Amino acid sequence: METNVFVIIAIGVASLFGLWIIFYFIPVGLWFTALLSGVRISLIQLVFMRWRKVPPTVIVRSMISATKAGLSVNRDALEAHFLAGGNVPSVVNALISADKANMNLEFQVATAIDLAGRDVLEAVQMSVNPKVIDTPPVTAVAKDGIQLIAKARVTVRANIKQLVGGAGEETVLARVGEGVVSSIGSADSHKSVLENPDSISRVVLEKGLDSGTAFEILSIDIADIDIGKNIGAVLQMDQAHADKNIAQAKAEERRAMAVAQEQEMKAKAQEARAKVIEAEVEIPLAMAEAFKTGNLGIMDYYKFKNIQADTKMRDSISERPSSSKRREDSDDRDKSKK
Repeated sequence: METNVFVIIAIGVASLFGLWIIFYFIPVGLWFTALLSGVRISLIQLVFMRWRKVPPTVIVRSMISATKAGLSVNRDALEAHFLAGGNVPSVVNALISADKANMNLEFQVATAIDLAGRDVLEAVQMSVNPKVIDTPPVTAVAKDGIQLIAKARVTVRANIKQLVGGAGEETVLARVGEGVVSSIGSADSHKSVLENPDSISRVVLEKGLDSGTAFEILSIDIADIDIGKNIGAVLQMDQAHADKNIAQAKAEERRAMAVAQEQEMKAKAQEARAKVIEAEVEIPLAMAEAFKTGNLGIMDYYKFKNIQADTKMRDSISERPSSSKRREDSDDRDKSKK
């Protein structure tokens, strides 16, 4: 009796598992839903989708959405896009949104955008509802040397035809920043920029900065302009400081050369003095030799000594007034200080 119960339970479990397998590979409910929604797809194709590793639910629901929106999509194309790694619901929703907005978006273009890694639905929404991008602060210097810090708001619209291979937001922001710097730098005075900030927008828009990008620039509005440093004055101060340092270096070089020349002259004077002393040492020897040879007599020697004594006396007499005068000058300076 117990064996029969176990057999019945096993048969019931096997039957349920078999039914689950059958309904999994043969999604009758999904096929019936598609049939009621006006989507003509055979039940055998749904089974083949299972074998091709394509979820029938994703394909059928996308076809139902497109059919209800009045669009005609090909099942094979949807399967091929899914197998290529694309997002089928996003592509179908983008096609529906583009059709409602009277935009000409082909299925091949939508799938190419999706496979390129861009959100095709977001691109369509941005084409309908433009996006505002705030640029980071852009620093530029006018011709009068005053620094200006500007912030801009760029209104862009997605360019569907350029989404594949077109540059992104970073390129747009970089070009807008370059245009702002160029416009401010060409201004004669920072006051003219502050008075007419729209001149920056006109100059930037005329350059066609959206060329080769995935966006179309609609407008560039200057949100804020702040005054920064006086770069011209800072540069002049730096130049003056550099000139001063150069002049000091040259003066120090001349002083060093003068000191070296002075030391060289002192060395030459010491050398000359050494030669004089060396010559004076030879005089007694010469006189002794003259005495020996008879060229110099005793009387001649005494006359020579008298001449030397007279010379010393005259030198001492001539030096006294000058020394007394120096003392007088020193006394006068001391009195003036007191």
